[in-house]
Amino acid sequence: MANHPWNVPVRLEEVPEAGRRFELGADGTVRASVAKEAAVDAVERLSAVFDLTRLGRDGLRAAGRVRATVRQTCVVSLEPMSTEVDEAIDVAFAPPSAIASGTELEFDPAPAAAEPPEPLVNGAIDLGALAVEFLILGIDPHPRKPDVTFAPPPVPDAGENPFAALAALKNASNVKD
Repeated sequence: MANHPWNVPVRLEEVPEAGRRFELGADGTVRASVAKEAAVDAVERLSAVFDLTRLGRDGLRAAGRVRATVRQTCVVSLEPMSTEVDEAIDVAFAPPSAIASGTELEFDPAPAAAEPPEPLVNGAIDLGALAVEFLILGIDPHPRKPDVTFAPPPVPDAGENPFAALAALKNASNVKD
């Protein structure tokens, strides 16, 4: 779990039957590392809220939101701009042995139920890594400032193209004194 820019590991046994809420805020060092991984200019604000609940005896469900302010470069004007990211998170986790064997987990119908569960790693999930994953999914890969439009370059007249200039040179070299 240490290979991620934001690590907040939570072990299965740390989550009681009634569930547990986590409110996370990233400091400047973490935000700088996340910006590098997300390939953006900066992450000015990054927070996440998770409600963890048990799924049966050995599984977890992480539901919540990640919110951030990300500084990027406008793809049209090339000026810096800030964008807001607000992504919902709903992911089920199960032990790798349960996933491999196809064991059914006891979980309520939810958006995460349609997806197969993710594996618990050494009996834990990393909420920081999960928040960064959903943050990156929510970042616009082609950000554009509001009211900025792309104006394509003007199309040259048929006589003003490079081939017309070559033809003129060819004609000039064929003219004999």
